[in-house]
Amino acid sequence: MIFPTTPASFLRRRGAFALAGSGIAAALLSACSPVKVLNGLVPTDTYRFEGGVPYGPAPRQLLDAYRPLPSTPPERGARPLVVFFYGGTWTTGDRASYRFMGEALAAQGAVVLVPDYGLSPAFTYPAFVRDSALAVKWALDNAARLGADPRQVYVMGHSSGAYNAAMVALDARWLGELGASPRQLAGWIGLAGPYDFLPIGDPQVKVAFNWPGTPRDSQPLAHVTPASPRALLMAASKDDLVYPDRNTLRMAAALREAGVPVQVRLFDDLNHATLVGAFARPVRWLGGPVLPPVMDFLGLASVLSHKGAR
Repeated sequence: MIFPTTPASFLRRRGAFALAGSGIAAALLSACSPVKVLNGLVPTDTYRFEGGVPYGPAPRQLLDAYRPLPSTPPERGARPLVVFFYGGTWTTGDRASYRFMGEALAAQGAVVLVPDYGLSPAFTYPAFVRDSALAVKWALDNAARLGADPRQVYVMGHSSGAYNAAMVALDARWLGELGASPRQLAGWIGLAGPYDFLPIGDPQVKVAFNWPGTPRDSQPLAHVTPASPRALLMAASKDDLVYPDRNTLRMAAALREAGVPVQVRLFDDLNHATLVGAFARPVRWLGGPVLPPVMDFLGLASVLSHKGAR
Protein backbone atom coordinates (compact mmCIF):
# COMPACT_ATOMS: atom_id res chain seq x y z
CA MET A 1 0.00 0.00 0.00
CA ILE A 2 1.44 3.40 -0.89
CA PHE A 3 -1.24 5.93 0.02
CA PRO A 4 -2.15 7.78 3.20
CA THR A 5 -4.80 7.60 5.83
CA THR A 6 -6.87 10.71 6.51
CA PRO A 7 -5.46 13.36 8.88
CA ALA A 8 -7.96 12.49 11.63
CA SER A 9 -6.60 8.98 11.86
CA PHE A 10 -2.95 9.74 12.35
CA LEU A 11 -2.94 9.25 16.11
CA ARG A 12 -4.96 6.04 15.98
CA ARG A 13 -2.10 4.12 14.42
CA ARG A 14 -0.32 1.81 16.84
CA GLY A 15 2.50 3.59 18.63
CA ALA A 16 1.76 6.80 16.77
CA PHE A 17 3.48 9.27 19.08
CA ALA A 18 5.10 7.11 21.79
CA LEU A 19 4.05 9.72 24.35
CA ALA A 20 2.92 7.40 27.14
CA GLY A 21 3.04 8.95 30.55
CA SER A 22 2.48 12.58 29.60
CA GLY A 23 -0.72 14.56 30.04
CA ILE A 24 -0.62 15.68 26.42
CA ALA A 25 -0.24 12.08 25.31
CA ALA A 26 -3.29 10.99 27.26
CA ALA A 27 -5.39 13.78 25.82
CA LEU A 28 -4.26 13.19 22.26
CA LEU A 29 -4.42 9.42 22.24
CA SER A 30 -7.90 9.29 23.77
CA ALA A 31 -9.36 11.96 21.52
CA CYS A 32 -11.95 11.12 18.91
CA SER A 33 -10.48 13.82 16.66
CA PRO A 34 -6.72 14.15 17.26
CA VAL A 35 -6.29 16.93 14.68
CA LYS A 36 -8.84 19.06 16.53
CA VAL A 37 -6.99 18.42 19.78
CA LEU A 38 -3.67 19.41 18.22
CA ASN A 39 -5.17 22.57 16.74
CA GLY A 40 -6.77 23.35 20.08
CA LEU A 41 -3.35 23.25 21.77
CA VAL A 42 -1.67 25.46 19.19
CA PRO A 43 -1.30 29.16 20.10
CA THR A 44 -3.47 31.70 18.33
CA ASP A 45 -1.37 34.75 19.22
CA THR A 46 1.76 33.90 17.19
CA TYR A 47 0.38 34.87 13.76
CA ARG A 48 -2.27 36.90 11.96
CA PHE A 49 -5.03 34.91 10.29
CA GLU A 50 -7.23 35.55 7.26
CA GLY A 51 -9.61 32.74 6.38
CA GLY A 52 -11.63 31.76 3.35
CA VAL A 53 -9.76 33.89 0.81
CA PRO A 54 -10.85 33.02 -2.76
CA TYR A 55 -8.06 32.16 -5.19
CA GLY A 56 -10.57 31.19 -7.89
CA PRO A 57 -14.33 31.17 -8.53
CA ALA A 58 -15.16 27.55 -7.53
CA PRO A 59 -16.53 26.71 -4.05
CA ARG A 60 -13.39 24.82 -2.98
CA GLN A 61 -11.00 27.38 -4.42
CA LEU A 62 -10.48 29.03 -1.04
CA LEU A 63 -7.39 29.37 1.12
CA ASP A 64 -6.43 30.38 4.64
CA ALA A 65 -3.53 32.78 5.14
CA TYR A 66 -1.20 32.78 8.15
CA ARG A 67 1.06 35.82 8.40
CA PRO A 68 3.88 36.48 10.87
CA LEU A 69 3.40 39.13 13.52
CA PRO A 70 5.06 42.44 12.60
CA SER A 71 7.69 41.84 15.30
CA THR A 72 8.66 38.42 13.90
CA PRO A 73 11.82 38.49 11.75
CA PRO A 74 12.66 38.71 8.95
CA GLU A 75 11.23 42.11 8.18
CA ARG A 76 8.18 42.55 5.98
CA GLY A 77 9.05 42.13 2.32
CA ALA A 78 11.90 39.70 2.99
CA ARG A 79 9.78 36.82 4.24
CA PRO A 80 9.35 33.55 2.34
CA LEU A 81 5.86 32.43 1.32
CA VAL A 82 4.88 28.76 1.58
CA VAL A 83 1.84 27.25 -0.13
CA PHE A 84 1.04 24.06 1.80
CA PHE A 85 -1.12 21.29 0.30
CA TYR A 86 -2.60 18.73 2.72
CA GLY A 87 -2.95 15.03 2.03
CA GLY A 88 -5.89 12.64 2.12
CA THR A 89 -5.65 10.42 -0.99
CA TRP A 90 -7.12 13.30 -3.08
CA THR A 91 -10.42 12.26 -1.47
CA THR A 92 -10.58 13.90 1.97
CA GLY A 93 -9.16 16.93 3.76
CA ASP A 94 -9.83 20.55 4.52
CA ARG A 95 -7.70 23.60 5.14
CA ALA A 96 -9.05 24.18 8.68
CA SER A 97 -7.43 20.94 9.88
CA TYR A 98 -3.95 22.35 9.24
CA ARG A 99 -3.90 25.38 11.50
CA PHE A 100 -1.04 23.67 13.36
CA MET A 101 1.05 23.80 10.17
CA GLY A 102 0.19 27.43 9.47
CA GLU A 103 1.15 28.35 13.02
CA ALA A 104 4.37 26.33 12.94
CA LEU A 105 5.75 28.19 9.93
CA ALA A 106 4.21 31.64 10.42
CA ALA A 107 5.50 31.86 13.99
CA GLN A 108 9.01 31.45 12.56
CA GLY A 109 8.65 34.20 9.94
CA ALA A 110 7.05 32.60 6.85
CA VAL A 111 3.81 33.66 5.22
CA VAL A 112 1.75 30.47 4.84
CA LEU A 113 -1.20 29.71 2.57
CA VAL A 114 -3.25 26.53 3.03
CA PRO A 115 -5.63 26.04 0.08
CA ASP A 116 -8.52 23.67 -0.37
CA TYR A 117 -8.72 22.00 -3.78
CA GLY A 118 -11.15 19.81 -5.69
CA LEU A 119 -11.46 16.29 -4.27
CA SER A 120 -12.31 12.97 -5.85
CA PRO A 121 -14.75 11.55 -6.86
CA ALA A 122 -16.30 14.90 -7.84
CA PHE A 123 -12.95 16.02 -9.28
CA THR A 124 -10.34 13.75 -10.85
CA TYR A 125 -6.87 14.21 -12.32
CA PRO A 126 -5.84 16.77 -13.45
CA ALA A 127 -8.48 18.97 -11.74
CA PHE A 128 -6.76 18.98 -8.34
CA VAL A 129 -3.41 19.77 -9.97
CA ARG A 130 -4.98 22.69 -11.83
CA ASP A 131 -6.49 23.96 -8.56
CA SER A 132 -3.07 23.70 -6.92
CA ALA A 133 -1.42 25.62 -9.73
CA LEU A 134 -4.10 28.30 -9.51
CA ALA A 135 -3.45 28.68 -5.78
CA VAL A 136 0.30 29.01 -6.44
CA LYS A 137 -0.33 31.58 -9.17
CA TRP A 138 -2.42 33.54 -6.67
CA ALA A 139 0.47 33.32 -4.21
CA LEU A 140 2.95 34.61 -6.78
CA ASP A 141 0.65 37.50 -7.64
CA ASN A 142 -0.12 38.43 -4.02
CA ALA A 143 3.15 37.69 -2.22
CA ALA A 144 4.17 41.33 -1.92
CA ARG A 145 0.75 42.38 -0.64
CA LEU A 146 1.00 39.69 2.04
CA GLY A 147 4.40 40.98 3.15
CA ALA A 148 6.47 38.26 1.49
CA ASP A 149 9.22 38.31 -1.10
CA PRO A 150 7.77 37.24 -4.50
CA ARG A 151 11.17 35.68 -5.28
CA GLN A 152 10.84 33.38 -2.27
CA VAL A 153 7.64 31.46 -3.02
CA TYR A 154 7.76 27.75 -2.12
CA VAL A 155 5.31 24.90 -2.57
CA MET A 156 5.04 22.25 0.13
CA GLY A 157 2.79 19.28 0.76
CA HIS A 158 2.26 16.10 2.69
CA SER A 159 1.37 12.75 1.08
CA SER A 160 -1.07 13.35 -1.81
CA GLY A 161 -0.56 17.05 -1.13
CA ALA A 162 3.16 16.53 -1.76
CA TYR A 163 2.17 15.06 -5.13
CA ASN A 164 0.27 18.29 -5.89
CA ALA A 165 3.25 20.38 -4.85
CA ALA A 166 5.63 18.26 -6.93
CA MET A 167 3.47 18.48 -10.04
CA VAL A 168 3.22 22.27 -9.80
CA ALA A 169 6.99 22.55 -9.23
CA LEU A 170 8.12 20.02 -11.86
CA ASP A 171 5.51 19.91 -14.64
CA ALA A 172 5.54 23.32 -16.33
CA ARG A 173 2.18 22.72 -18.02
CA TRP A 174 0.09 23.73 -15.04
CA LEU A 175 1.59 27.09 -14.14
CA GLY A 176 2.19 27.63 -17.85
CA GLU A 177 -1.55 27.54 -18.49
CA LEU A 178 -1.82 30.53 -16.14
CA GLY A 179 1.02 32.57 -17.62
CA ALA A 180 3.49 31.60 -14.90
CA SER A 181 6.39 29.16 -14.58
CA PRO A 182 8.01 26.82 -12.03
CA ARG A 183 11.13 28.94 -12.58
CA GLN A 184 9.42 31.55 -10.39
CA LEU A 185 9.52 29.18 -7.41
CA ALA A 186 12.36 29.25 -4.89
CA GLY A 187 11.92 25.55 -4.17
CA TRP A 188 9.57 22.77 -3.16
CA ILE A 189 9.21 20.60 -0.07
CA GLY A 190 7.77 17.10 -0.18
CA LEU A 191 6.70 15.25 2.97
CA ALA A 192 6.16 11.53 2.26
CA GLY A 193 5.00 12.23 -1.27
CA PRO A 194 3.98 9.66 -3.90
CA TYR A 195 5.99 10.57 -6.99
CA ASP A 196 5.75 7.41 -9.11
CA PHE A 197 2.83 5.07 -8.34
CA LEU A 198 1.72 3.37 -11.55
CA PRO A 199 0.10 0.88 -11.79
CA ILE A 200 -2.56 1.95 -9.30
CA GLY A 201 -3.96 -0.55 -6.81
CA ASP A 202 -5.73 1.62 -4.22
CA PRO A 203 -9.48 1.83 -5.09
CA GLN A 204 -9.78 5.51 -4.13
CA VAL A 205 -6.71 6.46 -6.12
CA LYS A 206 -8.02 4.53 -9.14
CA VAL A 207 -11.07 6.80 -9.14
CA ALA A 208 -9.01 9.96 -8.56
CA PHE A 209 -6.74 9.15 -11.52
CA ASN A 210 -9.29 7.53 -13.86
CA TRP A 211 -7.40 4.22 -13.83
CA PRO A 212 -6.63 2.44 -16.14
CA GLY A 213 -6.72 5.52 -18.34
CA THR A 214 -4.08 7.28 -16.23
CA PRO A 215 -1.44 8.94 -18.43
CA ARG A 216 2.20 8.24 -17.68
CA ASP A 217 2.90 11.96 -17.54
CA SER A 218 0.68 12.19 -14.45
CA GLN A 219 3.71 11.07 -12.43
CA PRO A 220 6.00 13.77 -10.95
CA LEU A 221 9.11 11.67 -11.55
CA ALA A 222 8.54 11.98 -15.29
CA HIS A 223 9.04 15.76 -15.17
CA VAL A 224 12.43 16.17 -13.51
CA THR A 225 14.72 18.38 -15.62
CA PRO A 226 17.85 20.44 -14.94
CA ALA A 227 15.52 23.45 -14.67
CA SER A 228 13.52 21.96 -11.78
CA PRO A 229 13.46 24.00 -8.56
CA ARG A 230 15.64 22.84 -5.68
CA ALA A 231 13.94 20.47 -3.27
CA LEU A 232 13.76 19.27 0.32
CA LEU A 233 12.36 15.74 0.56
CA MET A 234 11.40 14.31 3.95
CA ALA A 235 9.91 10.94 4.85
CA ALA A 236 9.60 8.36 7.60
CA SER A 237 12.16 5.66 6.89
CA LYS A 238 9.67 2.90 7.74
CA ASP A 239 6.62 4.47 6.06
CA ASP A 240 4.37 1.59 5.01
CA LEU A 241 1.83 3.76 3.21
CA VAL A 242 3.98 5.75 0.76
CA TYR A 243 7.19 3.77 0.45
CA PRO A 244 10.24 6.06 0.72
CA ASP A 245 12.52 3.83 -1.39
CA ARG A 246 10.22 4.01 -4.38
CA ASN A 247 9.20 7.62 -3.94
CA THR A 248 11.39 9.94 -1.87
CA LEU A 249 14.72 8.29 -2.65
CA ARG A 250 14.00 7.76 -6.36
CA MET A 251 12.89 11.37 -6.70
CA ALA A 252 16.05 12.53 -4.93
CA ALA A 253 18.21 10.40 -7.24
CA ALA A 254 16.50 11.79 -10.34
CA LEU A 255 16.95 15.38 -9.16
CA ARG A 256 20.62 14.80 -8.40
CA GLU A 257 21.18 13.17 -11.77
CA ALA A 258 19.66 16.27 -13.39
CA GLY A 259 21.98 18.50 -11.37
CA VAL A 260 19.19 19.92 -9.19
CA PRO A 261 20.11 20.65 -5.54
CA VAL A 262 18.14 18.35 -3.24
CA GLN A 263 18.22 17.63 0.47
CA VAL A 264 16.83 14.40 1.94
CA ARG A 265 15.84 13.77 5.53
CA LEU A 266 14.58 10.37 6.70
CA PHE A 267 13.18 9.93 10.22
CA ASP A 268 13.38 6.58 11.98
CA ASP A 269 10.99 7.44 14.81
CA LEU A 270 8.07 8.79 12.77
CA ASN A 271 5.46 7.21 10.52
CA HIS A 272 3.56 8.46 7.50
CA ALA A 273 1.11 10.56 9.49
CA THR A 274 3.21 11.66 12.47
CA LEU A 275 5.72 13.13 10.01
CA VAL A 276 3.28 16.00 9.47
CA GLY A 277 1.79 15.87 12.98
CA ALA A 278 5.22 16.56 14.47
CA PHE A 279 5.11 20.12 13.11
CA ALA A 280 2.48 20.92 15.76
CA ARG A 281 3.95 22.95 18.59
CA PRO A 282 2.82 20.64 21.45
CA VAL A 283 4.72 17.66 20.01
CA ARG A 284 7.36 19.39 17.96
CA TRP A 285 10.17 17.53 19.67
CA LEU A 286 8.85 14.22 18.40
CA GLY A 287 10.99 11.98 16.23
CA GLY A 288 13.24 14.44 14.48
CA PRO A 289 12.54 17.22 14.99
CA VAL A 290 11.02 18.03 11.61
CA LEU A 291 10.89 21.83 11.76
CA PRO A 292 14.63 22.72 11.65
CA PRO A 293 15.39 21.31 8.17
CA VAL A 294 12.37 23.14 6.75
CA MET A 295 13.40 26.41 8.37
CA ASP A 296 16.92 25.96 7.05
CA PHE A 297 15.59 25.33 3.53
CA LEU A 298 13.44 28.48 3.75
CA GLY A 299 16.38 30.56 4.94
CA LEU A 300 14.87 31.01 8.41
CA ALA A 301 17.26 28.85 10.43
CA SER A 302 18.58 31.87 12.31
CA VAL A 303 15.06 32.80 13.39
CA LEU A 304 14.39 29.29 14.68
CA SER A 305 17.77 29.20 16.45
CA HIS A 306 17.04 32.52 18.11
CA LYS A 307 13.60 31.42 19.32
CA GLY A 308 14.49 27.83 20.08
CA ALA A 309 12.66 24.76 18.77
CA ARG A 310 10.05 23.21 21.03
